[in-house]
Amino acid sequence: MCRTRLATQNWMPISPPMRHFLLTWIMLMTLGATAQAEPLSARDDEIREILAERIDDQKQSVGIVVGIIDASGQRVVAHGRLAKDDPRPVDGNTVFEIGSVTKVFTALLLADMVERGSVRLDTPASQLLPESIAIKSTDGAPITLKHLATHMSGLPRLPDNLVPADDSDPYADYDIAKLYAFLSGHQPTRQPGVQHEYSNPGYGLLGHALALQSGLAYDALVSERIAVPLSMTDTAITPRVEWKGRRATGHDAGLEPTNDWDLGALQGAGALRSTANDLLVFLQAAIGRKSSALTPAFTAMLAERQPLGDGNAEQALGWLISGRGEKQIVWHNGGTGGYRSFVGFRPATGVGVVVLSNTATEVGVDDIGVHLLDRERPLAPAPVRRVAISLEPAAYDSYVGTYRLAPDFDLTVFRDGDRLFAQATGQGRVEIFPEAEHRFFAKSVDAQLTFEVPAGARAARLTLHQNGHDSPAPRVSD
Repeated sequence: MCRTRLATQNWMPISPPMRHFLLTWIMLMTLGATAQAEPLSARDDEIREILAERIDDQKQSVGIVVGIIDASGQRVVAHGRLAKDDPRPVDGNTVFEIGSVTKVFTALLLADMVERGSVRLDTPASQLLPESIAIKSTDGAPITLKHLATHMSGLPRLPDNLVPADDSDPYADYDIAKLYAFLSGHQPTRQPGVQHEYSNPGYGLLGHALALQSGLAYDALVSERIAVPLSMTDTAITPRVEWKGRRATGHDAGLEPTNDWDLGALQGAGALRSTANDLLVFLQAAIGRKSSALTPAFTAMLAERQPLGDGNAEQALGWLISGRGEKQIVWHNGGTGGYRSFVGFRPATGVGVVVLSNTATEVGVDDIGVHLLDRERPLAPAPVRRVAISLEPAAYDSYVGTYRLAPDFDLTVFRDGDRLFAQATGQGRVEIFPEAEHRFFAKSVDAQLTFEVPAGARAARLTLHQNGHDSPAPRVSD
């Protein structure tokens, strides 16, 4: 749902959604009052040029919509089409999957329910589940709702019983029974509240628990408590009749159409669909420009924060906070099998930005969102264009095996006929293609593999190149 996402094709065992700009908030802005806004320095024609380069030249998306809030008001700039084979243009009313941006909505539901007095931040999550469901703990310390909302629960990035029946829709069959089985069987390695680890099952559990407490389904809870009060008419999980002709088609990194995702029991982690216009309304409320019954909850989301990394970033309820002083940015991103999303604002200027793409490339749209909030932050460089060479399929046999990237994270390389695939623990298989001797690349995700192959022997290890990192992995089995 992005590297905050629930992406099955994200091989690096990283926790956060996008390797954060490890930056912090020093002072909490009062969200009830509007900060002094400055005009966005990028003109609309400059934004269109960025989008045209990303889509037409770099081939990193089919359609991108940018929404902006600044001193001049609210506006939308878009480029591209609804689908590879659909020439209709995307715009502010185009419906996209927003992936892990959903987590901000789930955290807002929690903050609102705390304001209403129906739960507390220190309420153990197990108290909201059926009595038959036991969540194991270390030294008797329970996982609280706050732990879930700040990724301090100790739950992993993905559940260990995620075995997709369909790799193109990997969470569709991950039902409540599987979530409960994971929770009951998971043995924590540390107490909650000790270490930050980005967790999709944690947010899936949070959304489910809040829905149980409210007596509503998660989709209905979002509608009743957030979408209706803020007049967000196009934010939901279940497709609507009025979306006909406005729904974008998702595409993989090769620009081929792909399935939308059904998040099953993990809806609170990444199941929502929305539009740039709706998300601008949400940002207006988050920044403090739009007063509503949710204003105290928005304020409370940023009052709770957990230091991250080297102390230059913080995790709030849902939101990530990066930067210092006037450079501070509050944001979240998301991604599914065919979409990328970014929502963020800069408190010092009152500027907010939404960026939505109907293509799941690693370059994504995060850099566009951050660049529009802070012009000193550069756009990502154009990706390297890779060309596959021909190899005899028999040569693939020397690469086949299981390689260990981390204690609980393996990468298995295997043949399927004349094709070579790699599959990470709990994720779908990804076809890899040779670009040089012992070096392969994936087309559906920006990742490469280099194998170390002794003469006349099988590969002894591989190195995964992804997200600017080189991760060695020794062979552990054939």
